[in-house]
Amino acid sequence: MAKEKKNTPKIEITRENKCSFCQGAKCCTYFTQHLDTPRAMDDFDQLLWQISHRDVRLYKDDDGWFLLVETPCLHLADDGRCGIYESRPQVCRQHSNDYCEFDASAEEGFDLYFDGYDALLEYCRKRFKGWDKRMKRLNKETKA
Repeated sequence: MAKEKKNTPKIEITRENKCSFCQGAKCCTYFTQHLDTPRAMDDFDQLLWQISHRDVRLYKDDDGWFLLVETPCLHLADDGRCGIYESRPQVCRQHSNDYCEFDASAEEGFDLYFDGYDALLEYCRKRFKGWDKRMKRLNKETKA
């Protein structure tokens, strides 16, 4: 006996309804801060300090270097909606969901991604051949 197929209508996801399909309101669970391009060892030393804090990541993409702080917005309601929608900040109003984390993971567009201190330290050691020598020198200077 053949099973009867149910015709369930396929819902078209549009800009207007996309956010209602997003699980966890991904765009409201972090913020990024653009950074000046790090070039010198001291620049990367500063980044190592920053990434040493809980829920802080670092990435580079086509737009430059960014600090990524994974912390949900205080106004994010349990249902994933904005609790201050009518008075939300301008940066929230300007956010576009044309192509967002719902469509693809943000990490897919990263040239470099550092999820913690160890990953960035490994990169620093590869980028700067004298990294460990510098650190030994700095250790001696702080003991003196």
